[in-house]
Formats: sequence, structure tokens, C-alpha cells
Amino acid sequence: MSLAIPPRDPEVTPKRLVVLAVPALAIGVISALVLWALDRVAAVLQSALWDALPDALGVDPSGWWIVAVLTLTGLAVGLVLRFVPGHGGPDSATTELVEQPQPLRNLPGLLIVTVLALAGGVSLGPENPIIAVNTALMVAAIARLMPAVPKQLTVLLAASATIGALFGTPVAAALVFTGIVAALKSGGALWDRLFLPLVAAGAGAFTMRLLGAPIFSSDLPAYGAPQAVDLLTGALVASGAAVIGLAMLAAFPIIYRAMHALRHPVLIATAGGLLLGLLGLLGGPITMFKGLEQIGDLLEHPDDYDGAQLAAIAGIKILALLIAASSLFRGGRVFPATFIGVALGMLGHALIPSLPLGLAVGCAVVGVLLVVTRDGWIAIFVAVAVAGDITILPMLCVIVLPVWLLVTGAPEFRIAPPKGPAPASTPAGAD
Repeated sequence: MSLAIPPRDPEVTPKRLVVLAVPALAIGVISALVLWALDRVAAVLQSALWDALPDALGVDPSGWWIVAVLTLTGLAVGLVLRFVPGHGGPDSATTELVEQPQPLRNLPGLLIVTVLALAGGVSLGPENPIIAVNTALMVAAIARLMPAVPKQLTVLLAASATIGALFGTPVAAALVFTGIVAALKSGGALWDRLFLPLVAAGAGAFTMRLLGAPIFSSDLPAYGAPQAVDLLTGALVASGAAVIGLAMLAAFPIIYRAMHALRHPVLIATAGGLLLGLLGLLGGPITMFKGLEQIGDLLEHPDDYDGAQLAAIAGIKILALLIAASSLFRGGRVFPATFIGVALGMLGHALIPSLPLGLAVGCAVVGVLLVVTRDGWIAIFVAVAVAGDITILPMLCVIVLPVWLLVTGAPEFRIAPPKGPAPASTPAGAD
């Protein structure tokens, strides 16, 4: 049996790819710069809130300060959502990673609440908001400067560039968009379709590397020679993490409805901030923020945590993620879900010491991210990136298969967008 090579799409020619590579490069660089600027502003505000201000006041930033800052963060976010034009755009709990571009008037409010959440310690990542911002900006700019470029192509390039910048490599964007591109009805080779997104993602990733942005990395021991028994124990850890992820999925709409029973955005976000503050007081800074730096803290000294501590850390972070996502905070779920996977993987290693730590972490990250992202490629990529060990890749490619059977029938990890009356974050009659 021979494999037929699909005919080349007549619209996708080498000349056209080269011409469009120029705006793709520009989109990649600009998207990375916007992400970098957002991170820098959030980092400055975070340093002021958690270092400079408590030092000046002579208070302990690990005590009641956590509750105060997160409650005030929720209040500030609620006020922005209520009174700033655009109201911060759609509720992140209802959106996918890549959506249609938002109106430009939504972006100031969206940027403000994203910075507040990142700096204030809310357990959400920047991925959904920054992709939304870059997509809206690039669509508006390209429509003015190069109106012949299709809008959907600009959306694809901006999202690819931002994902490449977020993860520090174009591989992540390639994996995310392979399924999207493959699903297109038009013919042509897959790599013709991926060429421009990879140009944009590569430019975004390279720009972030030049700017010195942190990336997923760890110093876990290398896995070494594969062992057959590790397929079984690794699948157990991955399946256990997936089951916990499915429990999170089941609890998400319940918590969302409970928070939205307060109806007013200021009350919802403030109450969410208060609850996040209490969880932060209980779990400490390791269970706060988006989770990237905290993953490094966990993996730097894995022997410092026993099984009970790891279970508590994972449980508190799960509650923090669900409450943050249910309380009108704008942010993504991939980064905090990855932290949960790391904590569960370390717990799996503590319960099954014969399973190497790096593989255990990778398996648990795969299990959680399969539920949260519904994408096996991105789950495997993030797992390998966090473990920092390419030798676990063959094991994960096998272990992911039975775990996928657990999650394939589950709904997406998001709340269905409301129908009918305006949502709480966009009061009826508001502009």
C-alpha cells in the first residue's frame, strides 16, 4: 500500500510563503515584545506588593498580608471589569486558548486585570489573555497595513507567535496547531500550512530568549535505560493524575455557579480574592501565582517534601485554580495545571519510589494537561520540557494512550459561554 502525497494547494506557492514570511517574522517579534512587557510590568508590581511594600511597613509578607493583597487584588479587578470600557473582554473561564479577535476597546481593561492577577498572586497564567491581546493587535495592524492578508491567517500567526514566546520554542506552537491545520478542508501538504505559523512562533521564541525570559527547565536526574515495569507504574501515575483532573473538571461548574451567585463583578472578584488569600495563607507562596517559578522551587529540592505535604500543595493549588477561574479573573489554566501535575508527579514518586522522579513528574503532567487542554501533543511537550529529559519521550508516547481513553469522552475544561442576558462582567446596558 502506498501513501498518496496530497497535491499542492495552488494558493500556497514558495513565492507567497517567502512574501508572507516577512509579516510573520514581524508578528513573532512584536508578539514576544508585548508578552515580555506584560511580564515586566507584572514583575515590577509583584515586587512592590510582596517585597518593597511589606518591607517598608515592617510586616510579614507570608502572614495576613497574603489575605489582604489577594482580597484587594480581587476588588481592583472587579472595579476594572465593572467600570473600564470593554469590561476586560470575555470571561476567561468561557474561552479557549485561541479565540476570534476581540475589539480593541477591550484590551486596556484586559491588560490591567491580567497584570493585577499575575502580580497579586492569582493562580492563573498569562496565556489566554496575552494571546487575545496579541491577536487583536495584529489583526488590526495587518488589516490596515496589508489588507490582502486573510484575517484567519493573521489570527493563526499571532497565536502561534505568542505560544512560541510563552514556551520559549516554536515546537509548542507546531504541536498545538498541527491538529488545527490538519483539520482544514483545503488540500496541500501539512508543512506548507505550518510554514508561516512556525516562522512567527520561531521569531517569538527567539525574541524571548534574547530578552532573557525564563523557560521550563529543571535539573532532575536523567531517566536512563527504559524499564518495562515503568510503563505500568507510569501509567498508574498518569491515570491517577487524569482522574484528579476529571474531578477538577466536575467541580469547575459547581464552583463557578457558586461564585456567580453573587451576581455583581466587584463582589465576585473580591470574594474570589479573599478565598484565594485564605488558601495562600494556608498553603504559602508555593501555591500562589501562575506556577512557573513555583515549579522550579518544588523541583529544586524535591526531598524537602513528604507525601502529605505534596498532597496538600496539590489540593490547595487545585482549589486556587478553580476559584480563580470562577471569579472573573482573566488568565489561562495551562501554567497552574502544570504545577498541579508536577506536585502530583512528586507525590507519585513518593508513593512508588521505584518510578524515577523525572518520569513520574512527566506522567502526572500528561495526565492533568490531557484533561485541561484536551491535546495530547501539548501535554507530552510540556511534560518533557518540565522534566528536562528527552529520554522520557518514548515512554510518555506509550503511557499517554490508555490515559487518553479516560479523558476522551469528557467535556472541555471551560464553562459554556452564557446565552441570553449579558454576563456579570459586562453589566446590561454597559458600553
